[in-house]
Amino acid sequence: MPKLKFEIVTAERMVYSDEVDVVIAPGVEGQLGILPNHASLLTMLQPGELVVRKEGEETEMFVSGGFLEVMQNRVTLLADVAERAEEIDIARAEEAKRRAEEQIKERLPEMDLAVAEAALRRALARIKIAERRKKRPGPPRIERQ
Repeated sequence: MPKLKFEIVTAERMVYSDEVDVVIAPGVEGQLGILPNHASLLTMLQPGELVVRKEGEETEMFVSGGFLEVMQNRVTLLADVAERAEEIDIARAEEAKRRAEEQIKERLPEMDLAVAEAALRRALARIKIAERRKKRPGPPRIERQ
């Protein structure tokens, strides 16, 4: 079966680079699944969970949004922030969630509500991904039928 060459790049580093079977990304219109031989595509992503499947194993990551390009079995994701599930600092994410909720509740005149809501969505996505990873020790497996 053909594979996809998949790379995640941020300004600081190459977060991921490998040949994979499937990429599931948080598109602005909903989840986006990319399989080998997918049509060329350039789209924006929203903050959320990215799932990569390779030979029956899943790798979960957080992406802050960004752009995804698909071209000739090559998928490139450009993001401001991308973290593997095991890299997420849950305590830091919980603190970010608390701060965002406090800002939304106070609604100070100088505060931008959209910025606070976006920060809350990012924190909640990080927490969800990290907690799911904690519940599954070892590399995640997908059952084949």
